[in-house]
Amino acid sequence: MDLPHDAGTPDFASFLLPAAHEALVRRQRLARLRAVMAADALPALVLYDSVNLRYACGARNMQLNTGRNPSRCVFVPLEGPVVLFEYAGCAHLAAGLDTVDEVRPAPPVHPLYAGTAKAREHLARFVGEIHALLRAHAPGARRIGLERAPLDAGPALADSGLEVVDATMTVERAKAVKSPEEVELVRASVRCTEAAVAHLEAELRPGRTEAAVWAEFNRALVAGGGEYVETRLFTSGSHTNPWFQECSDKPIAAGELVCLDTDAIGAHGYFADFSRTFLAGEGRPSPQQRRLYGLAVEQLETNMALLRPGLSFRAFAERARQLPEDFLPNRYFLIAHGNGLAGEYPFIPYRCDWDAVGQEGHFEPGMTISLESFVGHPDGGEGVKLEEQVLITETGIERLSSYGLDPRLAPA
Repeated sequence: MDLPHDAGTPDFASFLLPAAHEALVRRQRLARLRAVMAADALPALVLYDSVNLRYACGARNMQLNTGRNPSRCVFVPLEGPVVLFEYAGCAHLAAGLDTVDEVRPAPPVHPLYAGTAKAREHLARFVGEIHALLRAHAPGARRIGLERAPLDAGPALADSGLEVVDATMTVERAKAVKSPEEVELVRASVRCTEAAVAHLEAELRPGRTEAAVWAEFNRALVAGGGEYVETRLFTSGSHTNPWFQECSDKPIAAGELVCLDTDAIGAHGYFADFSRTFLAGEGRPSPQQRRLYGLAVEQLETNMALLRPGLSFRAFAERARQLPEDFLPNRYFLIAHGNGLAGEYPFIPYRCDWDAVGQEGHFEPGMTISLESFVGHPDGGEGVKLEEQVLITETGIERLSSYGLDPRLAPA
């Protein structure tokens, strides 16, 4: 049993930028979303995804809960007022948001909230509200974008005479490119998360459980202005391989590798996503541990050097450093992915997976990208997880994650 550990409350300075800066970014995000809507010939969107809703208008409310239960949404017309359909009793949370023109109670169109029969009645009235908004602010429009909605919402809108389009990629393409001011919020989130990682590393002592040390990371993240951690990817020893095992009550032993993937929703709600592998205790690594670590560093550094604006996702996948063939079965499923308010478009797979899931596109200035590497043999033993978060610039990249590598493991 891991006994309670009193390390005191982490006392980090706030990493939050002024409210006026965040308000400017909210307006920029809405304008960019509307620009992509125009390019996709979508006169209006109805967004249920809690992250996409926040991107569109800045309204945050129980992001994890409402991400699971579709209970609130936002109507975004190409021109005209943004209408937030907010969770019952929560209209006051949108006060002061100049990206929200009107707040209405969210109708309980999900069966969880009203039962199946009554939810359908509420849905019929909601469809009527959407038609009224379209008549008022997009006269003649018969096309609407929708994502993450309750199962019956799409058919109900379609049966009412609207052409319903999956809005997922419209929103993803909008989110993919950040303004310089938005990038400042990403930087604040990364710095907030790096402070939390430093606290975790200071608390990483042999004999403590994975869960106890990972709890320190969560505590420090929130104390520094962050919000929550999306995953439980903090593991040690043989628990590191294969990847995606979750943090547990396993005690950390001296000499073991310990892997962390931050996956943090940090300051201002932005995703800080980088990974580090540490060596527990004060000893020296084994030759195998150094080999695994060296392969991961080599893969990341090589792939970072390839990145530039205008490079296609396919070309990057084809040129990217692959792992030795005997490590490929346990590879991370992507070599790179976008990030912003969460893990986002683009998702770029290994060359061998391109035909199954590769997406066409190219890197643009303003994209924030995480490059991934996991090295673990399918026969077992430890693994190494490393990941870096970068910004695509006009001429190449800027490394956003600057947290140092473990000097005992890093190649000389």
